[in-house]
Amino acid sequence: MPQGGIEDGEDPKLAAMRELREETGIVSAEIIAEVPNWLTYDFPPAVKTKVNRLWGGEWHGQAQKWFLMKLTNDESEINLANGEADPEFAEWKWASPEEVVEQAVDYKRPTYEEVMRTFRPYLNENGIAAKCKSAKW
Repeated sequence: MPQGGIEDGEDPKLAAMRELREETGIVSAEIIAEVPNWLTYDFPPAVKTKVNRLWGGEWHGQAQKWFLMKLTNDESEINLANGEADPEFAEWKWASPEEVVEQAVDYKRPTYEEVMRTFRPYLNENGIAAKCKSAKW
């Protein structure tokens, strides 16, 4: 599931749209729901070491604001490379909320469960949600 940082002073909704565009090439989307509160998780020691080496600094975990978006164009708009030499994702697929939770790494699973619980009422009868596979993690 695409995600990324919010710049200083940036509106979280605009940041979500920017991250979606940067990571997937999608510009034709609308926000249809949001998790009302910020969700947090801690990095396990091995991940914390890797993250601190890659990002610099002393990171302990993340606080995230989640939005559910609807693709308003067709899938041909999805372009994971999006002109970047080192794209963030290697592949994408549509997945059920259950599959998204199942495939989440252990330390993110409670966050994904909360996100899916919140968004479930907005999903179609097939429960389709987007999930991307990271090329970097």
